[in-house]
Amino acid sequence: MIAIIKYNAGNISSVQNALSRLGYQSIITDDADEILRAEKVIFPGVGEASSAMKYLIEKKLDQTILSIKKPMLGICLGQQLMCEYSEEGNTTCLGIFNTQVKKFPNTAIVPHMGWNNFTAINGVLFKGLENTNDVYFVHSYYADINEQTTAVCDYIQPFSAAIQKGNFYATQFHPEKSADIGEQILKNFLEL
Repeated sequence: MIAIIKYNAGNISSVQNALSRLGYQSIITDDADEILRAEKVIFPGVGEASSAMKYLIEKKLDQTILSIKKPMLGICLGQQLMCEYSEEGNTTCLGIFNTQVKKFPNTAIVPHMGWNNFTAINGVLFKGLENTNDVYFVHSYYADINEQTTAVCDYIQPFSAAIQKGNFYATQFHPEKSADIGEQILKNFLEL
């Protein structure tokens, strides 16, 4: 079973629908035992960092996430919350990835919304894909490039389109909204 973490964020049911299209069953849950029993965990979301972290802490899901040993995929806000810190709401995050989340400069049109390409540096999520592919982004904040970055996108400046550390994987873009490319990325994750 695949657990999709339920927390104070939107866009969760679209991930479940994408998994269903790929033939996988999933549950949307904030129950720590269900999350820890799952074969794979997905941490999606659209929302605001400080209120989302507050919810995670109140429900003790922050500690649950940090103790996950199975493959886990953060998506969009999920990726950002897996970083050390976010400028959005001056938020201390989970600290899984060694990078900070910053707001795009005021000179940029934000949010960065729509299709953009990325370049995969490495990583099993991109198996079977060409080096550059178009995927769907919606975000005003970005994670810096760091030693854990597995894919880079350039919007005003380069940023981490994907990050990986151990069993923790994350994408800034929305694979569930990225057509065939996104389905392949989800499938690669689910087959880990």
